[in-house]
Amino acid sequence: MAFLEIDGLKKRFGNVEILKGINVELEKGGFLVLVGPSGCGKSTLLNTIAGLEQITEGEIRVEGRAINDLHPSKRDIAMVFQSYALYPNMTVAGNIAFGMEMRGVPAAQRQAAIDKVAKILQIGHLLNRKPSQLSGGQRQRVAMGRALVRDPKLFLFDEPLSNLDAKLRVDMRIEIKRLHATTGTTIVYVTHDQIEAMTLATKIAVMRDGEVQQFGTPAEIYNNPTNIFVADFMGSPAMNLIPAKIDGNGSGLSVVLDREARQPIVLPMPGAPAGLAAFKDKPVIFGVRPEALTDPEGAERNGSSIATADCHIEVVEPAGSDTFAVTNLGGKGVVARLRADAKIQPGTSTPLAFNLSKAVFFDPATEKRIL
Repeated sequence: MAFLEIDGLKKRFGNVEILKGINVELEKGGFLVLVGPSGCGKSTLLNTIAGLEQITEGEIRVEGRAINDLHPSKRDIAMVFQSYALYPNMTVAGNIAFGMEMRGVPAAQRQAAIDKVAKILQIGHLLNRKPSQLSGGQRQRVAMGRALVRDPKLFLFDEPLSNLDAKLRVDMRIEIKRLHATTGTTIVYVTHDQIEAMTLATKIAVMRDGEVQQFGTPAEIYNNPTNIFVADFMGSPAMNLIPAKIDGNGSGLSVVLDREARQPIVLPMPGAPAGLAAFKDKPVIFGVRPEALTDPEGAERNGSSIATADCHIEVVEPAGSDTFAVTNLGGKGVVARLRADAKIQPGTSTPLAFNLSKAVFFDPATEKRIL
């Protein structure tokens, strides 16, 4: 039995349907990330789990028990907000202990709990400070400590890192990952940042317009996107989605990529998906991640299907550990991820290796993956 079950959940505000039948499960100790663009319904879904929003249809269960009609205080759930929501007139220790104090927890037990979470979050030296004396990352740790000290069944995080600068977001992401590994807590986490989703989650639900587009592990979401939206949203840089045509002869199928004022590139597809044969002589969307399009020396040695073609390089972007090159295929800019020391110049024709074992294809009419 799953620890958290969301079954057929719908939420309407008047005649507007915000959540359109959400089905998600999470194992005990799992880390579920709800990811998607602004307005997709992920925060509303989190609020329904917390009990801050009433659902219209469906059921939410924790350990097999329906919690739909329970008051938020009875759900044994702790929530960490984007805004931290700390009491400015209290010290760090006071903020962490406030909930326990309201529940009548004895002073010695409160202090033991404060010391425990302060050690986990490395904020012991901050216990006597006020929130105004803390950095954004320190405030976020205090907010996490206030949730941790309750030892709830489920933790909810609502875009907790969105107010932090880029470097601090990375640091706090590591802290949250370490916290999850150390405590074994069950977490549901909302973000619009797909890097956070990929690095933190054991399961990801990619949302769009109130619907779950795909639910699975980070590897499943990244390597086997179910539609064009997921393929484009997950990954940085995003997957290249190139208009193409499928050609076929006695030796099998090939993908044909048009180029401006140049001969098309024809890539043989010995391991093509079974459904691709139905698209012979028809347009498709050819999806390839930047790391699966690289210089021949940097291509995956164990790749089962590597094809090389000369490509005209329009832009070169050195990025330290990698070099990104942009070429034009199918009328679109296509990003290749090369080795940092790759010898490549804009305005030249350079061989690029396509790892076709990592390629995916989509039906342009339905935007769904061709299997």
